[in-house]
Amino acid sequence: MSVTPPQRVWWKEKVPREERLWFSIALAWAIVMFIMMPLWHIYGSQNPSTETYKVEPEEYVTLTQQFIERYKVGEENGVPVVEPPPGSDVYLLGKQFSWEPVIKLKKGETYRLHLSSADVLHGFSVYPMNINFMVIPGYDYVLTITPTEAGEYRVVCNEYCGPGHQLMVGKIIVE
Repeated sequence: MSVTPPQRVWWKEKVPREERLWFSIALAWAIVMFIMMPLWHIYGSQNPSTETYKVEPEEYVTLTQQFIERYKVGEENGVPVVEPPPGSDVYLLGKQFSWEPVIKLKKGETYRLHLSSADVLHGFSVYPMNINFMVIPGYDYVLTITPTEAGEYRVVCNEYCGPGHQLMVGKIIVE
């Protein structure tokens, strides 16, 4: 038994109709996705904050501590609870393995939420809402937020940050 070589050169053979159809569909879909990426970035309202500042992690920790001292209304499991006035700057610090402080906000009011990390890269996700943000040490990300529904929302880290990562949970309370 032997292998026989093809009669003609393969690139000169006619491509079957079904294969041309699937190739055309794949090419059209690739072009649609290529066009959609910049359009979604511009019109999708899911862009990261354009207000970002370079900050030393130690400086951000100090800003957060001053914020806590100014607006502290209690504690929850050893974590300070703060209630800033509407329209104010709110500081949330990610550090191994906690989000601090617990924040109490008023429904329908606008706040400027500052996010940063004291040590390593963390993910900022608010459940059950679809908010997902990457928090990098050395940067202060400012998000303008207006809570629209009352309730308790969990803040979790969704970027592996070390052996206590599963314990990194915070809370935002909207009244």
